[in-house]
Amino acid sequence: MTQQILLRTVLRSVTKVKIHDRKRLDLLHGAFILVSNHSSHLDAPLLITSLPRRLSRLLATGVAMDYFYSSRSRSLPTALFFNSYPIDRSGSGKYRGLSSQLLNDDVPLLIFPEGTRSKTGKMGRFLPGAASLAISNNVPIVPTALVGAGAAMPRGTNWPKRGRPRIDLVFGAPLWPRPGENARQFSNRIRASVQTMHDAMALKVGKPTLGAYARGEVSLQDPAGAPVPSAGTDRTDQKSDSGEVA
Repeated sequence: MTQQILLRTVLRSVTKVKIHDRKRLDLLHGAFILVSNHSSHLDAPLLITSLPRRLSRLLATGVAMDYFYSSRSRSLPTALFFNSYPIDRSGSGKYRGLSSQLLNDDVPLLIFPEGTRSKTGKMGRFLPGAASLAISNNVPIVPTALVGAGAAMPRGTNWPKRGRPRIDLVFGAPLWPRPGENARQFSNRIRASVQTMHDAMALKVGKPTLGAYARGEVSLQDPAGAPVPSAGTDRTDQKSDSGEVA
């Protein structure tokens, strides 16, 4: 708990985080899988420190074995602050079954289905691993959207931009697999939920939508986040939302 307090204190000193719809988690208990879009090293600490304490207490974060476990200088702080466990992206199967073991022990997981951080802000394809785990272990997926994290600390940077950039975090209602739904179908539905929440909030607060990033109208690699000139605007419907500054 001390680590999370420290993490939260540091995060809130360099960013302004607004949390939306945390009440959707009121009935959540036991094991679950938290997923989100992924474009920044801020993503995991933001998600961990924005969950209610009763849900984050045992949360384990799946991290890339080839990156975070390649040296002790990365693996030790990652394990200490994020309660991490390795995910093998090479396909060797070295840690196969570990995620299911944790879920069976009522340990909730944080997994980024894209598998890596976006360089441009465009959300990648969701790999079906998280959806498959949810189906095989009968646990819900909690879709979450992070708006502004990539702009606050893009890939390739080591610290958030000055001025405490605003980041909005939107929790979605837990999703369960439908009868007959396979992992790919469920994964696509999860991704669509994340995009809908992200784009509705982005439009509300005046930030680029994932649709705009996908069309190349704006990129995290642009200087100061300046939009790339392009015709057309995103038409995603806005949703009413209430938030709290954390």
